[in-house]
Amino acid sequence: MRNGSNSPLVDSFGRGLRSLRLSVTDRCNLRCQYCMPEEEYKWIERAEILRFEELVTLARIFISLGVDKLRLTGGEPLLRRDLPQLVAMLDSSLRPQQEMMSGNGSAGAPASGLRDLALTTNGLLLAAQARDLRQAGLDRITVSLDTLRADRFRALARYGALEDVLAGIRAARDAGFEGLKINSVVIRGFNEDELADMISFGRTVGAEVRFIEYMDVGGATHWSASQVVARAEILDRLRDRFGAIEPLNLEAQGAAPADRFRLAEGTTFGIISSTTAPFCAQCDRARLTPDGLFLLCLYAHRGLDLKHPLRAGASSDELRALITERWTTRRDRGAEERKTLRARGPLFQIDDLRRDVHLEMHTRGG
Repeated sequence: MRNGSNSPLVDSFGRGLRSLRLSVTDRCNLRCQYCMPEEEYKWIERAEILRFEELVTLARIFISLGVDKLRLTGGEPLLRRDLPQLVAMLDSSLRPQQEMMSGNGSAGAPASGLRDLALTTNGLLLAAQARDLRQAGLDRITVSLDTLRADRFRALARYGALEDVLAGIRAARDAGFEGLKINSVVIRGFNEDELADMISFGRTVGAEVRFIEYMDVGGATHWSASQVVARAEILDRLRDRFGAIEPLNLEAQGAAPADRFRLAEGTTFGIISSTTAPFCAQCDRARLTPDGLFLLCLYAHRGLDLKHPLRAGASSDELRALITERWTTRRDRGAEERKTLRARGPLFQIDDLRRDVHLEMHTRGG
């Protein structure tokens, strides 16, 4: 149901659909141990991947239903050829347009539309594309960076070089991106001793760091609860280094996944505690896989195929009805349900992932 002309769709628990993650490819140029730890993977056939025009068509329908934030993900989205072209297409056709001048000559209220266009990347290819992405209309960039040590980077990711990621972060800053963020997955026994160093690095490059609890999502076949560093411990470790930490206004953060905090000298950072303190009750986001599967939750076992009706000639109204029916009956609370399990292990086993590529994290996007 809708609460008003420009209000989002509302699900069974009153959660509005405001944010859509568009995964533009399932390919990645890293093999991070917490996401892609196996040696071999199945991939979506190239012909099944949505074309740019199809992505824009579906994004326009979602925006007509109240979505105003889009995030391009993967896999690694910068592997998608000509990605700045897609950014330009989304920027030019989906932004809010001022309504017609009213009869007394004053401007009307802004129409609904895309208000935030963002990208999550591992940063390896960012240095070469940052300026083009900014000029195309991209608003914000989040870079995944889990360690500042080259040896640890190689051990975790198995490919690529830390210096290329750092160069990408600097290039994004130099290209004029504001609100730059760094996402860092914290894994016990690997990088929990780098929390303070990551905060300090973020300060030097003008980026807000967001620490992410290690999650048992699709692809995390080596996950165990013993490796999770919980929000409380992250805060304790940072207090030991920086002193008092102030929680920021949680109500003002709305459906944002990160709880935000401020150090005494003013530096802010976030913690995404989906494993130990899920935010399902406020979750306003959905996902679209590279081949058009509409997912209501990161932990979902199945989704709604939008590609086949789109390619079969379904009208915008027909596609809108499919999305509306699926979201308004949504009852997903995946992270909360996982937290209640007495014996908690990986979400999916290797055989499950090999049967269905849509269960993989690198297919559904973070």
